[in-house]
Amino acid sequence: MNCTLFVRQYDILNNKWGDFMTKGIGNKRYTPEFKKIVVETMREEGLSYKETRLRFDIAGEDRVRNWERIYLEEGPEGLAVERRGRKITGRPRKLPQSTEEDLIAENQRLRAEVAYLKNLQALVLERERRQQKKRW
Repeated sequence: MNCTLFVRQYDILNNKWGDFMTKGIGNKRYTPEFKKIVVETMREEGLSYKETRLRFDIAGEDRVRNWERIYLEEGPEGLAVERRGRKITGRPRKLPQSTEEDLIAENQRLRAEVAYLKNLQALVLERERRQQKKRW
């Protein structure tokens, strides 16, 4: 049989796993527990990424590799973080009412303190001017 390498690999996989190429690869979500089991099984049994992907019927070439990287960098808890899509941006969240009231009260207190210090400075300057006039 004079076939290319791809056709031979396809034939082997098709015989082993059935008609896998005709199925569309959907947006399948995997639970954090499943991801953890996949990575730990791969590491314990020394499986390659491809073997692991085929064994657990995982769509996508780099998923297992990414899961392993996250597992090693962040631990099993990192597999639970949702990383798809854009990060949420927009208006800043509103402060709770009590925090806003506290900030308003502090702002008023600081304004009163500034006014007091200005008056005190004016009185001190006035006293210094009087003393200088007495000296002359």
